[in-house]
Amino acid sequence: MISRYSRKELVKIWSEENKYKIWLDVEIAAAEAMEKFKIIPKGVASIVKKRGKIKVKRIHDIESKVKHDVIAFLTSITEQAGFKARYLHQGMTSSDVLDTSFNLQLIQSGKILIKDINQILSVLKKQANKHKLTPCIGRSHGIHAEPITFGLKLASFYEEFKRNKKRLEDAIENISTCSISGAVGTFANIDPRVEVYVAKKLKLKPEPISTQIIPRDRHAHYFSVLGIIAGSVERIATEIRHLQRSEVYELQEFFSKDQKGSSAMPHKKNPILSENLTGLARVVRGYVVPSLENIALWHERDISHSSVERNIGPDANITLDFALFRLANLLDKMIIYPKKMIKNLNITKGLIFSQEIMIELTKSGMQREKAYRIVQNHSKESFAKNINLIDLIKKDKSITNLMPSKRIDIIFNYSKHFKNINYIFKRVFKK
Repeated sequence: MISRYSRKELVKIWSEENKYKIWLDVEIAAAEAMEKFKIIPKGVASIVKKRGKIKVKRIHDIESKVKHDVIAFLTSITEQAGFKARYLHQGMTSSDVLDTSFNLQLIQSGKILIKDINQILSVLKKQANKHKLTPCIGRSHGIHAEPITFGLKLASFYEEFKRNKKRLEDAIENISTCSISGAVGTFANIDPRVEVYVAKKLKLKPEPISTQIIPRDRHAHYFSVLGIIAGSVERIATEIRHLQRSEVYELQEFFSKDQKGSSAMPHKKNPILSENLTGLARVVRGYVVPSLENIALWHERDISHSSVERNIGPDANITLDFALFRLANLLDKMIIYPKKMIKNLNITKGLIFSQEIMIELTKSGMQREKAYRIVQNHSKESFAKNINLIDLIKKDKSITNLMPSKRIDIIFNYSKHFKNINYIFKRVFKK
C-alpha cells in the first residue's frame, strides 16, 4: 500500500525483514523438534539461531538466479550458519514455511486491528452517552421519518463494531493453524510430532489435515471479515457525509486552523476524511473476492493463490488499519450542532407525527384505512401549503370529535419517542 495510507506498525509486519524473520522462526522451531526426536544432530537450531541473520538483499540476489524464494532464503542462512545448517528444512516443503508464516502475519495484523476497533468502540461509547438525548430526525429512504436521538445513531454503530470485533477474533482464531506435514500433507518424510512441537512453540494449532497447503477457506474467512469491517467504516462515513451537507449541516468534520477546503472556493469545508474512508473501504472489500477464488486450487496445490496473497495480505490489513485509525479520530473530533438538529426536526411542520395521529384515531374507533387516508390528505396539504399539520388536524371535526385538543397536543411532542432510550442503551452498553 502507498505510504499515504499506511501506518508504521502494520507496514513493519508486512516488511520483507519481518517475513523472513518469521520464516527463520519456523525453521528453527522445526529444527529444535527434529533434534528433540533425534531426527537430526543436536546443535543445528542453536547455531542457526546464533549465526543466521536476515539479509534481504542477499536473499533477493540468490532468488534472481534460482527463481525460488524459500531456497534463496535457506541458501542465505546456510552461508552464514555453516555446514550444520544443511539439516534445516528436512522433510519439509516450502509451503510448510510459507503458510505457517503467512498465518502468523495475519495474526499479528489482526491483533492490531482489534486494538483499532477497541479505540473506535471507546470513542463511540463516549459520544453516544454524551448525545444520548440529543434529538434529531430519523430518516428512511433519505426522507424524514420520526424523531430519534443522535446518541441512538452512535449506539447503533457501537453495536455493529462489537459484532465486528467478535468476527475478527473468530477469524484470528480460525487462521491460527500450522502445517509442517511435507510435500502433500502425508508426513511421509517428517515426523508428525515436529508439527505439534512447532505449533505449540509458535502458539498455533496443528492443521488437522492439509494438502501441500493450509486450506484457503480459512484465509477467505479472514479477508471476508476485513471486508465486512470496511463496510461498517463506510456506513459511518456515509452518514457523516450526508449530515455535513449544506442543506443538513447537523455535524461537521473537525477543520483545523490552517486547513483549506477548496483551491477555488475559500468558504468550503468538505467532508474529505469521510470521503477518503469511503474510498478505502471499497479497496478493502475489493480484496474479498480474490480471497474467495483462492479456495479452489488444483489438486493438492498450485501457486495461483500466491500472487494474490502477496498483494492482498499487506494491502488489505494496512489499508483497514489506516481507515480504522482515521475513523476513530474523526468520531472523536467531529463537531455536533444540536440546534440545527432541532431545526431540521421541525422542517416538515409536524409531519413526523403522522403515525401517532393515525394510531390514536384507530384507538378511538376509526377504521385504520379511513384514518390513514384522512391523515395522509392533511399531510399533503401541510406540505403543499407549508402549514403546520397540527393546525389542520385541529380544524378537522372528524378528528376533534374523537380526540380533544389536549390529547392532540400530547401527540405533537417528542418525549414519547425517547421514553425507551435508556432501555436500548442498557441493552447495547451492558457489561
